[in-house]
Amino acid sequence: MKGISYSRYGGPEVLEYGELDEPKLGPDQVLVEVRAAAVNPVDWKCREGHLDPVLDAVFPVIPGWDVSGVVVRPAASVTEFRAGDEVIGYVREDFLSRGTFAEYVAAPVRTLARKPRNLSFEEAAGLPLAGLTAYQVLVKALDVKRGETVLVHAAAGGVGSLAVQIAAHLGARVIGTAGEANHDHVRALGGEPVAYGEGMAERVRGLAPQGVDAVFDTIGGDTLRVSAELLAPGGRLASIADPQVLDLGGRYAFVRPDAEDLGRLAELAEQGVVTVHVAATFPLERTADAHRLNQEGHTRGKIVVTVDRETGRDTP
Repeated sequence: MKGISYSRYGGPEVLEYGELDEPKLGPDQVLVEVRAAAVNPVDWKCREGHLDPVLDAVFPVIPGWDVSGVVVRPAASVTEFRAGDEVIGYVREDFLSRGTFAEYVAAPVRTLARKPRNLSFEEAAGLPLAGLTAYQVLVKALDVKRGETVLVHAAAGGVGSLAVQIAAHLGARVIGTAGEANHDHVRALGGEPVAYGEGMAERVRGLAPQGVDAVFDTIGGDTLRVSAELLAPGGRLASIADPQVLDLGGRYAFVRPDAEDLGRLAELAEQGVVTVHVAATFPLERTADAHRLNQEGHTRGKIVVTVDRETGRDTP
């Protein structure tokens, strides 16, 4: 099969497009024909070796954890899916090797849910990692309730844009930091935008003088420390970017594969509660360019790689 891989840590130039071994199908897996795979910041952080202290790399590594596609064949013991089912997945294992930037991926059923019928494959590919991150932080780590005020950082980004929509659906008032060019976009998602940078804390206090009930940090560093000072008494703080949140009494969150949570996200998408904005698409062979764009930051929504199946190509 065709796919993207890297045999050493490094910049986008280490990504190679070419023939790879077809995946073996484990007893609790289904073989998925990949139609699209979203790019996330963790992809290039893995590629550069930043996660080496916690994730072993078995080279060559096929990058990518997000996928949307079609089930080709379930393992003999799998009853959850059948050939032809359209699925989405956050296909993360506890090591780096068998990712989603390829024509096929063998995905454990615990990582999959049915694809929302109203989303394209490109849109659906952008839902799993970012959507699960937003959902698990808001519902499980922060326990957001109706009537509370939530501050979401980078509210126009992949995770932030979904967090704004989910928090608003939970009945919260949402304040979202974003560049001024994205303020209308944040409003359309259901949030009240405030600008980044110097004076951000004062702008948030202007909207919430008594403080906010919860902060969803996606940036870390100084932004995280300032955010802790914006909490109302009893307020909660969670970060997906900076483990130092633990020193501030908050929660550090790393998204987990969860079929039930992913199924709930798919339901919210079909209900029109959450939408996925695709900022750019690249063919599989240009994955390095997709990584470069993602690494620049400031993208509104998701960057997606598409996989065009060759006519007449045999299914593994």
